[in-house]
Amino acid sequence: MAAKKKQTELISLFQLVMLGLGSLIGSGWLFGAWEAAKVAGPAALISWVIGAVVIGTIAYNYIELGTMFPESGGMSKYAQYTHGSLLGFIAAWANWVSLITLIPIEAVAAVQYMASWPWSWARFTRGFLQNGTITTVGLLVVFTFIVVFTLLNYWSVTLLTRFTSFISVFKVGVPLLTIIMLTISGFHPGNYGHTVQAFMPYGTAPIFAATSVSGIIFSFNAFQTVINMGDEVKKPGKNIGKGIAISLVISAVLYILLQSTFITAMPPHQLAKYGWQGINFNSPFADLAVLLGLNWLSVLLYMDAFVSPFGTGVSFVASTGRALQAMAGNNHIPHFVGKIDARYGTPRVAMVVNAILSMAMVSVFRSWGTLASVISTSTLIAYLTGPTTVVSLRKMAPNFKRPVTSAHLRIMAPLAFVLASLATYWAKWPTTVEVILVILLGFPFYLYFEWRTGWANTKKQVQGSAWLLTYLIFLSVMSLIGSQEFNGLNWIHYPYDFLVLIIGALLFYYWGIHSHWESKSFGRAKMVNKRVKLPANK
Repeated sequence: MAAKKKQTELISLFQLVMLGLGSLIGSGWLFGAWEAAKVAGPAALISWVIGAVVIGTIAYNYIELGTMFPESGGMSKYAQYTHGSLLGFIAAWANWVSLITLIPIEAVAAVQYMASWPWSWARFTRGFLQNGTITTVGLLVVFTFIVVFTLLNYWSVTLLTRFTSFISVFKVGVPLLTIIMLTISGFHPGNYGHTVQAFMPYGTAPIFAATSVSGIIFSFNAFQTVINMGDEVKKPGKNIGKGIAISLVISAVLYILLQSTFITAMPPHQLAKYGWQGINFNSPFADLAVLLGLNWLSVLLYMDAFVSPFGTGVSFVASTGRALQAMAGNNHIPHFVGKIDARYGTPRVAMVVNAILSMAMVSVFRSWGTLASVISTSTLIAYLTGPTTVVSLRKMAPNFKRPVTSAHLRIMAPLAFVLASLATYWAKWPTTVEVILVILLGFPFYLYFEWRTGWANTKKQVQGSAWLLTYLIFLSVMSLIGSQEFNGLNWIHYPYDFLVLIIGALLFYYWGIHSHWESKSFGRAKMVNKRVKLPANK
């Protein structure tokens, strides 16, 4: 009976896609188009394409890893398998910082839209936000949302998938309706401009900057939800790759259409008066609907602004709990934190710890923009280890079971490393160095547990991670001395800063793929890989 019950609770491909979409379509669609248009004007459309390419290329590397090691919190374990516990800790900590920030950012987004509710009975919600910052009263509402997000994951995976499948249908439907109605009510293709200068009013550099500072990378980041649910997926070798690809393609098309709709729906007289940088909306698409006289649509958007972040927050409580569970499994934090509840199959203690720390995080960073910058940069730093890990495993473990063998890894791995590096730089100074410092704050935990284990293989641990530690210094220096378009000292002018970064990235990538070594963690990787069932045609 127990085995049968476990089988029925495994996540199907449809549920996996819905879970992916539930994570991908959150506050990003509510704020991203407006934020990107302010930074890059109509050329923000290109920013979304670039963002999709960056994350899609990175995800390509993780599909092979995710199918080789179908386990909960897998994103926090891969680097440790090939390069030892120090690199594994850096990757896991950076990934966890981004995930733990995602929970409050979705709550903040919901509360910010609530603060703009136009109804007379909802006047009390206007005290939730002041000058773009969550107030103390609003913070209590954010805390309430975090508690609800956690409780919906607390009891079972089945409840999570049923909830997110329902929410995801609503979350895709409302943006599609918004695209149709805003296009019918106000379609001004002339807003794109008739010259290159009009299309790119602020130049080409803001097109790249918008991908990191406007929440675009943040909007696509959630593909890892699919990977972190690895051992709870039916036929993981087949469905993990499909789940990532389908959910990413759907969300990319939707986001690009939403950006185009936002650009063409803007009343031309508003643009003539304020310009793209002067458009100031509290609830972007809802405010635009009001401008176009679609009051009923604005009401629906206010409702969805509550539902979309809610669904994403619930999904990321699952991912974050499993990421912390994985860190416990890696001996980076106390084991009791990662304990799986025998009855419900969820890492309950990890979820409670994450909820408390999420509340602490949002108490310090009370704006959507600040939280989005932290998420994007910390995630990209964690992603730097993916390409080096998957290539290293080709050398270390050529006989491992690979349900999906990526055909173009020789090109896609270094390309992913370069794109992740560039996108980290695009976050602008001082965000890059601030996030790196947050990641370094976790080192006392690592040092404590290394002391507990007698400093085993310390020299090899340092050698296996020296390339990334040095590279983080290189990225910080480049952010400082880079072009003024990215808030640097302009010692290296745009676009030559990109060229220096690309050359540097390739050199560090080469160092990284030659720094692998067989630690005890590699033995655990063998055990996990033995459980993999290859498709019949393999």
